[in-house]
Amino acid sequence: MSKAMSDENTPDGRLEQVRGRIQKAARAAGRASEDIALVAVSKTFGAEGIVPVLQAGQRVFGENRVQEAQDKWPALRERFPDVELHLIGPLQSNKARDAVALFDVIHTVDRPKIAAALAAEMARQERRPRLLVQVNTGAEPQKAGVLPEEADAFIAECRDRHGLEIEGLMCIPPEDENPAPHFALLEKIALRNGLAALSMGMSGDFETAIALGATHVRVGSAIFGSRPPLKRA
Repeated sequence: MSKAMSDENTPDGRLEQVRGRIQKAARAAGRASEDIALVAVSKTFGAEGIVPVLQAGQRVFGENRVQEAQDKWPALRERFPDVELHLIGPLQSNKARDAVALFDVIHTVDRPKIAAALAAEMARQERRPRLLVQVNTGAEPQKAGVLPEEADAFIAECRDRHGLEIEGLMCIPPEDENPAPHFALLEKIALRNGLAALSMGMSGDFETAIALGATHVRVGSAIFGSRPPLKRA
């Protein structure tokens, strides 16, 4: 098998493909690819699956669960201390302490209880991860995130009541809908609230997200491949 064919089936080879797609999408949108952060979503993958991507130079990673990240990232960070770790899954208030201690960016601020817990922990630990508000653009009852019509008031509450510096917004469009209107809505909310960061776009739609202003794209399976099946108790 040729090296080129082999590379297409390895995490580091797929990483290079994704980087190329980001560059192409950025050029098409008249943007600089350096302005778009690739968040490699390593949830459910162990260290052995992540190391090749780290060795290929990737340093920004996303995890869905605080406990899972605690289990694997401290040891990886000993080897790769310049890693930037993003929490992209729902956060429970009882995990705020651990999240503030471990993550550099939290994408999923979505309700007053979380905002209050994060504010208290950031003051206690004197550590200030960057914060994004998650917006449930599809108003899906099973999905986390503040509703679009409530986003402005919640952002103001985070800033004024809790003293939080909100950097941007995140969304996950409904799986069965065109993502473009959801990305456009998120950008509109961000613009009127003076927010610069837009975390939107995943493996299947990140080019569309880049065309509509994404500053962070969250790409998992296109880099790591199919996810291991969830273990059941």
